[in-house]
Amino acid sequence: MLRWIFFAIFVIIVETYAYQALKTVTKVRWILVGYQLISLFAIIYIVYQFTQFDRAVGQTRLTLFTFGLLLIVYIPKILLTVFMFGEDVYRLSAGLLNMATKSREGDFLPDRRKFVSTIALGIAAIPFLSLAYGMTWGKYNFKVIRQRIFFPDLPDAFDGFKITQISDVHSGSFDDPEKISYAIDLINEQESDMCLFTGDIVNTHAKEMFPWIDTFRRIKPYRYGKYSVLGNHDYGEYIDWDSEKAKSDNFEAIKNLYGQIDFDLMLNEHKFIEKDGQRLALVGVENWGRGFKQAGDLNKASQGLTKDDFKILMSHDPSHWDLEVKNHPKNFHLTLSGHTHGLQFGIEIPGFIKWSPVEYVYKQWAGLYEHLERYIYVNRGFGFHAYPGRVGIWPEITVIELKKGPKLA
Repeated sequence: MLRWIFFAIFVIIVETYAYQALKTVTKVRWILVGYQLISLFAIIYIVYQFTQFDRAVGQTRLTLFTFGLLLIVYIPKILLTVFMFGEDVYRLSAGLLNMATKSREGDFLPDRRKFVSTIALGIAAIPFLSLAYGMTWGKYNFKVIRQRIFFPDLPDAFDGFKITQISDVHSGSFDDPEKISYAIDLINEQESDMCLFTGDIVNTHAKEMFPWIDTFRRIKPYRYGKYSVLGNHDYGEYIDWDSEKAKSDNFEAIKNLYGQIDFDLMLNEHKFIEKDGQRLALVGVENWGRGFKQAGDLNKASQGLTKDDFKILMSHDPSHWDLEVKNHPKNFHLTLSGHTHGLQFGIEIPGFIKWSPVEYVYKQWAGLYEHLERYIYVNRGFGFHAYPGRVGIWPEITVIELKKGPKLA
């Protein structure tokens, strides 16, 4: 009950300030009335949908849309509130100064300034339009990102070996078969030797993937195979289940999904990839993350491997690399992860800036990172979850090329 009181106070404050900004800029009655009606309808719809959320069902397309609508409506209004509150601080200070010096007669508070409200509305329009774009086009704005990584001890036979990586499919969020089919075509266009899928095939339920199995089975065979690991969402831990058996059955069905789309699921194990008489070790662990499911067993997965074996590790959550992998005595050369989605929101201009609020939670959140010539690549994710869109951090298909030699400056 208390949280609804706080939410009501928040809504009253934000709506009041946002309306004041609009009213300062225009006095046209139909615009003001229309704005009030739209705002009222939006808040009623949002509150109603959140009260209908069923923890036995979890996220659905409707709840995703509702959360997206909440962001579109209230992030711009929060910005307006910050501007208008700042102006109120100025107006109050000016009023107190005028009263103290008796330099002005009339109303205690100066009138709101139209140019301040105009600027505030213009700035608020940026996240509004960005979030709306993210929900309509941005979530399917697939990008192929190529990364070349040099290793002095890479077996000669694997010089130029290419890996296509996908991660965080979250099939329960999809709503456009044509766009997903296009993304599969993009995957198939890459001339890679192996394909790796680093977890989160669904949001919660195995049935979310059923409409998309045939689409993902179109991912072509690879000479050196297609392999996968589990992500945190694959364990079905974010809803209330009727019984442990229902949860267990769902988990088994999710594991089977990877096989149904022709990926070999690796569960705390490794296998050797052989090429021209040489080999590298592909290691796959279950999910292990700070604050998330920790079913991954790195020691079990690498049992029998030596420090000198060249190793590629699939581990869904990059916090695993930061906390366990990067300093492990067995020397994992390259780790491939996902999980963060880059928060599906940020700014990326290659060579100039890469920023997302998620960087304050994860040290490694998108792209390539190094520690003592051990690398991790964090895929930005194929799908989307929670917010049904992407702004600035686009869905990614990664192509990694392994190269023999020293690190280039």
